[in-house]
Amino acid sequence: MQEQVKKTDSGIEIKKVYTQKDLPAEKDGEQLPGKFPYTRGVQSDMYRGKLWTMRQYAGFSTAEESNKRYLFLLEQGVMGLSVAFDLPTQIGYDADHSLAEGEVGKVGVSICSIEDMEILFKDIPLDKISSSMTINSTAFILLAFYVALAKRRGIDLKQLTGTIQNDILKEYAARGTYIYPPKHSMRIITDIFEYCGTHLPKWNSISISGYHIREAGSTAVQEIAFTLSNGKAYVQAALAKGLDINVFGKRLSFFFNAHNNLFEEVAKFRAARRMWAKIMKDLGATDEKALMLRFHTQTGGATLTAQQPLNNISRVTIQTIAAVLGGTQSLHTNGFDEALGLPTQQAASIALRTQQLVAFESGIADTADPLAGSYFVENLTNEIESAALELIQKMDEMGGSVSAIENGFMQNKIAESAYDYQKDIEANRKIIVGVNQFQSEETSQIPIFKVDESIRQQQVDKLTILKNKRDANKVAACLAAIKDAALGTTNLMPPVVEAVENYCTLGEIADTLRTVYGEFQA
Repeated sequence: MQEQVKKTDSGIEIKKVYTQKDLPAEKDGEQLPGKFPYTRGVQSDMYRGKLWTMRQYAGFSTAEESNKRYLFLLEQGVMGLSVAFDLPTQIGYDADHSLAEGEVGKVGVSICSIEDMEILFKDIPLDKISSSMTINSTAFILLAFYVALAKRRGIDLKQLTGTIQNDILKEYAARGTYIYPPKHSMRIITDIFEYCGTHLPKWNSISISGYHIREAGSTAVQEIAFTLSNGKAYVQAALAKGLDINVFGKRLSFFFNAHNNLFEEVAKFRAARRMWAKIMKDLGATDEKALMLRFHTQTGGATLTAQQPLNNISRVTIQTIAAVLGGTQSLHTNGFDEALGLPTQQAASIALRTQQLVAFESGIADTADPLAGSYFVENLTNEIESAALELIQKMDEMGGSVSAIENGFMQNKIAESAYDYQKDIEANRKIIVGVNQFQSEETSQIPIFKVDESIRQQQVDKLTILKNKRDANKVAACLAAIKDAALGTTNLMPPVVEAVENYCTLGEIADTLRTVYGEFQA
């Protein structure tokens, strides 16, 4: 009987045994954490100095309901907030728009105005808590809401810490919540880079995301290849605008997925750090912090199963360990019930406790990069880097990420990988416990979190009151100023901040730019 060949989820063949001969040739400095190219981590002492930021991604229904969940999570030991927005907010529609019907507050919180933002962060000190916002095509508007709120509270903007995802390229390739064509979206993003460099020096102006690329079905290799290629495109666009790579480069962050193949995931994170340091150096960065790949990780939503959902606690634990062994700076752990619906309070608590158990009971955080020197992990890090660089080179030959997206290269590669993975599950070549092996009759009833259908009417009523009490002339003048900036070269952020301060809504601002830029048709 022929022995079965073992491969990682990216198709990299795994040998039966690894020895010293499989170690890559050692280069000066590369064996130390905190040293270029940061394979072993961006800090010399890693978690001995400071643990990763423990986040819980949350947002649903109204700002009032989401605020209650945030305050609960902070009481439980969360170190930073991570905000989920509903679909209308993500694609630039207010709750009273006809296209928002049936979606308000469903997959995240509905935010239409500065008033919603005030309620969302009620009793939360913006200068002490780091806030991450998963928002892309309307990221500039949500950032403006946050800035306007901080100004109202008298907070020095230079003290604000957090991240907006603001990664539009992966939306065209994998997720779909885009509004404007790529060229105009890139202009908005570089305006945000410029604005943050001046006004919010501690704020991460982008979180270049591999997470959604992986959720769409990519392999680990494709995840980092496509993400780092997108990162190159953003850097090149910022350089073309005349921005300093050693300034904006320090505020770039990344967002990766953690799946169940433990060693491949650890090697992926190590390879990504090394690759990005070299990419940035080649693009002209000299500041150490501009060379460092800092990243947030979320455990794999696509790996969670509706069958035997309690098994997901074990999956999330493996993924948490992979992220920490891989050197993440920030981590969100999924609730075990997320294949069924939004996480309940109990599921969110268990997910946070998983991080705390790994941090304080496992010993994994006691030394930097504990798997360094492993024959297998070092070899796999090299293999992943080599395969990812090959993909990046192909995209560079096409003209970079934007061209690779426009001609469908990224989308096709992701679709092929997703199809192959599903075929392997159906043919039992890939075992998913409780799905295609070890099935059992489901007996326990898992409570499912549901959002009240009356949410939309509540939001519409609030919008009606807001629009009736605001100064209509000021609103018109603010929207006209945004249009003028969009037609010219003036940075968009200052007029958008002024607009939200004068109660312009998210939908009105997004629509103003729709009249200038149009909408992207896939």
